[in-house]
Amino acid sequence: MFNYLPPLNEHNLPYPDTIHPIVVHFVIAMVLFAVFCDVVGYFTKNSKLHEVSWWNLAFATVSIFIAIIFGQIEAGLAEPYAASVSTLNVHTILGWSLSAILAIVTAWRYVLRLQERPQLPIPYLIASVLLAGLVCVQSYLGSVLVWVYGLHTIPVVDAIRGGLS
Repeated sequence: MFNYLPPLNEHNLPYPDTIHPIVVHFVIAMVLFAVFCDVVGYFTKNSKLHEVSWWNLAFATVSIFIAIIFGQIEAGLAEPYAASVSTLNVHTILGWSLSAILAIVTAWRYVLRLQERPQLPIPYLIASVLLAGLVCVQSYLGSVLVWVYGLHTIPVVDAIRGGLS
């Protein structure tokens, strides 16, 4: 059965490079921009910014699940070594949690949008700012996995293939 799968390249992936970071950067940008638009829209009373925020949240919610799928595939192929496992586990748990939190915040935002309120409630704004904070923490953990632990980088993949763990 495994003969039909493509061979793994120098990044230990069946495709040219990691896809998870590409997709997840869209999610990061869309969530942060949505929160920015909601906060600025709240203070300027500009309803068009709230509309921009809604669409960014909607697309971010769809995109985060795509990012998680590729993240799970790439985490499984990374063959993490002992020093990186705890960070990878926290990154994975927070990623799944963020998908649920983002879906809840987006659903809340959808209900507010249907109510055609002239102003967003403060509890929603606080929740969205906390969401942005969690996205920043998750981004930091992902950066540590690449820039400190070197997952899917050629030197680390070569070292693991050479028997170092």
